[in-house]
Amino acid sequence: MEEENSKLHPSVKKKRVLLYYCVESEELARMVAAHSDDIIHLQSIKWRSFDDGFPHLFINNAQDIRGQHVAFLASFSSPSVIFEQLSVIYALPRLFVASFTLVLPYFPTGSFERMEEEGDVATAFTLARALSNIPISRGGPTSVVIYDIHALQERFYFGDHVLPLFETGIPLLKRRLAALPDAEKIIVAFPDDGAWKRFHKLLDCFPTVICTKVREGEKRFVRIKEGNPSGCHVVIVDDLVQSGGTLIECQKVLTEQGAAKVSAYVTHAVFPKSSWLRFAHDGNEGSNKGFSYFWITDSCPHTVKVIGNRAPFEVLSLAASIADALQI
Repeated sequence: MEEENSKLHPSVKKKRVLLYYCVESEELARMVAAHSDDIIHLQSIKWRSFDDGFPHLFINNAQDIRGQHVAFLASFSSPSVIFEQLSVIYALPRLFVASFTLVLPYFPTGSFERMEEEGDVATAFTLARALSNIPISRGGPTSVVIYDIHALQERFYFGDHVLPLFETGIPLLKRRLAALPDAEKIIVAFPDDGAWKRFHKLLDCFPTVICTKVREGEKRFVRIKEGNPSGCHVVIVDDLVQSGGTLIECQKVLTEQGAAKVSAYVTHAVFPKSSWLRFAHDGNEGSNKGFSYFWITDSCPHTVKVIGNRAPFEVLSLAASIADALQI
């Protein structure tokens, strides 16, 4: 897209961006800078705590960022790190910067947004309100870059004081699938109607299979609702994985229905309580070896640090995509 813009508008000059980052996202931040043709420059923050545990933070080179385009790469991997990062996020736009962009690859609370009865607390809406109150910089509202937000309605949770930019990791998957030796036999499977709604337009170049969950008595089963996986390499696509139970059930059904092999892609590999071990090809008891590939992105740096590229996992980095988004 950048090359196309340059051809259409030869006079457009890439902007220099100063990128701050949380401790967890340091490796991803360095990769973003490496993809930027030396126009994204990393900055640092002193992440310290007082004796009582509350943050004792310091933004280095605060005087030097006046009039500069500034961004912050966040990772809200647990409630314990959100407050200290919000403190920095609220402070940076006030330092007379030309513009401010927040990159939050994984919007975490959205996966738990279940308003089923009176009294349920909408935590995704709460976090969206907190982000919507980021102070306006000299350049106007903050841009908030998020990848593959879990529920479509959460796009409308943000207030007018920020400009949400919703990106996707699907182009990374499409490039990887095109490089496979059996690229002509790829079928994309969606584990439920929600995943189909999120991604089918981005993957309409592939034949599809749609799975669904059905209830029989007290038990729930995964069934194929539409499509035929027979003889093909089926890639299950979803936005995130937690325990992985649904993916495993889908894999079993697809294999029973004749899939030659089954792989999976998720943008956000959350995997609480080391649930990724269920998929690892390392001989662990209870591990599931039914997946040829399991593609994830580095939107959850803590998971990537633990998993690495251990089979069947393969990390598709968002770094280049984030570098492009910082130029918008």
